[in-house]
Amino acid sequence: MTSQYQTVKIERADGIAWLMLNRPEKRNAMSPQLNDEMGQALDEIEADPQVQVLVLCGVGDNFSAGMDLKEYFREVDGQPAHVQARVRRSAANWQYHRLRSFPKPTIAMVNGWCFGGAFTPLISCDIAVAADDAKFGLSEVNWGIIPGGVVTRDVAAVMTYREALFYILTGRVFDGVKAAAMGLVTMSVPAAELRAQVVTIANELKTKNPATLQACKEAFKTSYQMSWEESRDYLYAKLDQMQFNDPLGGRDKGLGQFLDKTYKPGLGAFPKD
Repeated sequence: MTSQYQTVKIERADGIAWLMLNRPEKRNAMSPQLNDEMGQALDEIEADPQVQVLVLCGVGDNFSAGMDLKEYFREVDGQPAHVQARVRRSAANWQYHRLRSFPKPTIAMVNGWCFGGAFTPLISCDIAVAADDAKFGLSEVNWGIIPGGVVTRDVAAVMTYREALFYILTGRVFDGVKAAAMGLVTMSVPAAELRAQVVTIANELKTKNPATLQACKEAFKTSYQMSWEESRDYLYAKLDQMQFNDPLGGRDKGLGQFLDKTYKPGLGAFPKD
């Protein structure tokens, strides 16, 4: 099925789907075609029952240099309004809406460049691991625009007020170590250890109940912007809902094994069988 894609590549192994931006000659800059194909690829991976974890990464030496300025801007400028709206909608669809609500856990693996518009899919992933020497930058200020799409809102959600404004206003480049210290990524590791660390995390996620993982994602991403009162009611309702939507009966099995003293929840996932 993956032969249909020209700017996206999918590799599957051991329950992990490696979804790759595949324009290495352009540092994996995102074009309208890539945005369209990413939406299709996410649909394909979601429907694959063998895939338990999604890893978003780039082919070659970079994650993504952001939006392809020539293809995304110059060739779209002057087009009818409905064409521009469709191109923007396609980008927002996979970078924000689909990734943010993807039912399986997602990990961004960042090496090389991660600039501008690439911050949105990075932040939309549940977990992000960067190489220590990865290069991050919000360089839009240098050529006369604000960070595109919802990048400004995204960085405000994960970085501190002062740090987000500093890098938006200066356009300075920073590395993976700094990105981890600011909360932009979950952690950074030496480049030689990057893939192995991502596989370790993915394998840990694979031991969890998939219905519980999905509910945990939805509960956190929906409730963190609510008031305390709203989140209390929502989270209790979510807890009740997930018990009816879990084919493995995870709550009853996990709680039962804990009460029977055959399982200690602080030490790993409960045995599914």
